[in-house]
Amino acid sequence: MARKAITGNGAVALALKQVEPDVMSAYPITPQTEIAQNYAQYVADGDVVTEYIPVESEHSAMSAAIGSAAAGARTITATSSQGFALMWEMLFIAASLRLPITMPVVTRALSGPINIHCDHSDSMGGRDCGWIQIYGEDAQEGYDNAIQAFRIAEHMDVRLPVMTMIDGFIISGAIGPLETLADDQVKEFVGDYQAVNPLLDTENPVTVGPFDGLHGWYFEHKVSQNRAMDNAMGVIETVGAEYGKLTGRPYSHFVAHRLEDAEVALVAIGSAAGNAKTVVDQLRRQGQKVGLLKVRTFRPFPARQIAEALAGVQVVGVMDRSDSFGAEGGPLFTELRSALYDSQPRPQMLNFIYGLGGRDIFPGDIEEAVALLERAAAGEAVAQSRHYLNLRED
Repeated sequence: MARKAITGNGAVALALKQVEPDVMSAYPITPQTEIAQNYAQYVADGDVVTEYIPVESEHSAMSAAIGSAAAGARTITATSSQGFALMWEMLFIAASLRLPITMPVVTRALSGPINIHCDHSDSMGGRDCGWIQIYGEDAQEGYDNAIQAFRIAEHMDVRLPVMTMIDGFIISGAIGPLETLADDQVKEFVGDYQAVNPLLDTENPVTVGPFDGLHGWYFEHKVSQNRAMDNAMGVIETVGAEYGKLTGRPYSHFVAHRLEDAEVALVAIGSAAGNAKTVVDQLRRQGQKVGLLKVRTFRPFPARQIAEALAGVQVVGVMDRSDSFGAEGGPLFTELRSALYDSQPRPQMLNFIYGLGGRDIFPGDIEEAVALLERAAAGEAVAQSRHYLNLRED
């Protein structure tokens, strides 16, 4: 393995280069642009044998990816924010056709007002479109997840598209250390692509995307997708364990940090988990029994495993970098609350919304959240509704 300094976008683009897919269709959008730009340069320099398709929009990028994957090619794209939203119609089609497209998503706020900085409103908005969703904390996880995504998506018990997230600018544009594999190690780990019912197999013609109406099999197709999501639970863990044997960095659905005797715990996803870990360690040195659970897999959601990991915790604080308007809390909070509903005893749960539109999250903000959790654990009546961290108010 080699060690280098690189941006998060550069790390993800490098991972894609080492896999060397057949086709990439992409359209630039901040803060994802560097991934597509770097890959286009790899193609122009002859470093990869990939058909690069420059398109006129993100809707077209996903449309071209669907056509390519249906034809039988290993296919990638990448996007952010408004581009992700413009793909909306096609995201559902890619999943329903069971096409193993992989797509790095550099998370960014959705307009309006116009904002180009990080939050998770884009990726969380697509949580029910049928794609597997995996989040990374830093550039290393962005690189590792991008490689593993191919194995997960292409597994014969899954055959679903996978999006892997890194936080916009915070990770995508920041330069940090990266441990890389050699090209041949990546190619051997990912393996050769195996197409299923490709359109270009003229000896075995198939129909892709037919009308599936009132008396068709639409219902059964949706159930099949959900069963593939169930299958993905074990595949993600198996692939993560195999990747760990290769690199020394094993992956699962989440990382539990100092939860063994924790009385209160934070749950976070993405780059803020690193901030929370630093605060947890500091508070532990002061004798406070606080822990952290960092979520990696959001779809499929590992509800049972998370409930087991948080057993014994009195109060859980869930940190959401996006809001869910009109719901009882942010997306991660509502998933966690559902997952812990049958726990005995059931922990008290608080929701913390933070970082919308790229707003900074400071150690003091996280300490404030932990203090509120500890007050609730001590029996104080604490509001169950959203708590906003680092919010400017009159």
